[in-house]
Amino acid sequence: MIVSASYRTDIPAFYGRWFMNRLSAGSCRVVNPYGGPVSEVDLRPGAVDGFVFWTRNAGPFMAALDEIELRGFPFLVQYTVTGYPRALDASTIAAEAAIAQMTTLAGRFGPRAVVWRYDPIMVSSATPPDWHIENFAGLARALQGATDEVVMSFAQIYRKTRRNLDAAASRHGFTWLDPHEGEKRTLLAQLAAIAADHGMTATLCTQPYLLGSGLTPARCVDAARISDVAGHAIAAPEKGNRPGCLCSQSRDIGAYDTCPHGCAYCYAVRSPALARRKFKRHDEYAIILGGQELNT
Repeated sequence: MIVSASYRTDIPAFYGRWFMNRLSAGSCRVVNPYGGPVSEVDLRPGAVDGFVFWTRNAGPFMAALDEIELRGFPFLVQYTVTGYPRALDASTIAAEAAIAQMTTLAGRFGPRAVVWRYDPIMVSSATPPDWHIENFAGLARALQGATDEVVMSFAQIYRKTRRNLDAAASRHGFTWLDPHEGEKRTLLAQLAAIAADHGMTATLCTQPYLLGSGLTPARCVDAARISDVAGHAIAAPEKGNRPGCLCSQSRDIGAYDTCPHGCAYCYAVRSPALARRKFKRHDEYAIILGGQELNT
């Protein structure tokens, strides 16, 4: 079994102690975000084939990654670096610091263990297409050699996403838009070409209708990549979590509405204030991430 930790929240940045406590205990429990019973996830070495960590700040988790490797668990890190202005990314670390962390991770664990995510692509008056081209080129140049893949996607505008974006736009005085598919394909092709110039494969996450020049479908939970890191084959069937997803089968152990980064376009948080409150109250010894504060 591959364990995802977590596309619902940033465990490395905020919940590393909770994760290591649960790893030592050998299990955790997960609330079904769509209703249904709480489930238990076995985290013992014989049950876990590898981990996928999702983060915007691996700094607080560096020592934990060393320990995880010592315990014999292979892993890969899906690391988001966008360099967006504070109006969109309220409290993520600076791009320069994130790049330094990715370079360190690649040095310690190899470039196959690190994947750059430039997603979601958010087009706004502060981040128009030309801005993305220049910004992406600078990031790709700095990350050359630290990773061999960049995952991209455009923001999915859910109801909660629209509400949070509108609130941020009103506070900070910008406008945002969801471009037409043709405009998206054009920008993606330009970014993919830049990625190729810097030794990276450009992949597209769960938006097959936007596939075009230089792009292949992403497998963010990738049994083949984890196999490369582990040095032996890891078998996991393809089982995505939404239409168009080609990820290998996994169990996610995170919880929605618990990430306090405050990104204006986040699909995993209904309210930044709610997420901050849950983070402040969380119990690092709880068996469920977020403890008793999951629903308040």
